[in-house]
Amino acid sequence: MSSHSSDVRSRQTGAGEPNPGAGLVVAVTGAASGIGRRTALRLVECADVKRVIAIDERRGDVPGAQWRVLDIRDPALAARLKGADVVLHLAVDMGMESDPKARSAYNVRGTQTVLTAAAASGVPRVVLCTSAMVYGALPDNDVPLAEDAPLRAVEDGSLVGDLLEVERLGRRAPRAHPGLSVTVLRPAVVVGDGVDTVLTRHFEAPRLLVVSGSRPCWQFCHLDDLASALEAAALGKVEGEVTVGCDGWLEQEEVEQLSGMRRMELPESLALGAADRLHRLGITPAPAADLAYTMYPWVVSGSRLHEAGWRPTRSNEEALAELLEQVQGHHAVAARRLGKKDAATTLGAAGATAALVGTAAYIRARRRRRG
Repeated sequence: MSSHSSDVRSRQTGAGEPNPGAGLVVAVTGAASGIGRRTALRLVECADVKRVIAIDERRGDVPGAQWRVLDIRDPALAARLKGADVVLHLAVDMGMESDPKARSAYNVRGTQTVLTAAAASGVPRVVLCTSAMVYGALPDNDVPLAEDAPLRAVEDGSLVGDLLEVERLGRRAPRAHPGLSVTVLRPAVVVGDGVDTVLTRHFEAPRLLVVSGSRPCWQFCHLDDLASALEAAALGKVEGEVTVGCDGWLEQEEVEQLSGMRRMELPESLALGAADRLHRLGITPAPAADLAYTMYPWVVSGSRLHEAGWRPTRSNEEALAELLEQVQGHHAVAARRLGKKDAATTLGAAGATAALVGTAAYIRARRRRRG
């Protein structure tokens, strides 16, 4: 490891100071892929962690971890958590292509089982990871939001609704299971290898959609920084509700300047109406309410992590540059990813400024031709 990396790691984990997490056994759900794998890899290298129990439906490639292969909704999970000091529950389905009902059932049932199993097996702490989207994106939000700001997101059967329910389960668990504590991490827009969300697809469009009269504020969270924040939570350095992201934020004009992308500006009624029609037709995966996250601020402070000595290793500018590199070659309109042929036809015929409205008619006509 380079001296720079060592310095960064020391700042993030508080190296050299008394550590309440010394010798911990940490269980990680969803450890075979995504943020679960990245966090498990980090924990097996952490001097303050004695053992990592990796849990997933398939065995992954985290050397040094002890694998427990099962579905997190299986009641047998309790026996697999024996001996753990803390559980990081990262097996949450946030896939863009997942069936909404199946996704919600998995996320809610999975969280219920993890919390119940942790209590039954005597695990004192569980760490959940949701999103700063639970605060909601509203024009009167403070910039930045404090950790204890009210959760005002709209519940409409979307992924955000799942995450709000996950947090409700987390708040109820200590009352139902005295002796169990729950920490919740809420990251800003997550970026990094393999991340595919409604917000990363916003940057796959030919132009950046801007709703007239809105005030977007963009804040990112790199996967590496999220993993290090989860490590801090595992070690007990932060508790309660914790936000994580790059320091500060970018205004819409800065995003356009840094990305070199031009905007397409639409009236709010037109943009929301078109997004709602596309979603109701089953053409786009995201409900119209998710458009608010590209319109209004939901920037977070990360104050509790900062007070614990944690700092991000990426700036918003660096995270955006990595995101733009990763989405090269992808084409999306209203979060619906298009193939190259579809993209050329749709965007060429409709024009960038009319793509949001024209996509529904195009795809319906295409379906009729196939039928």
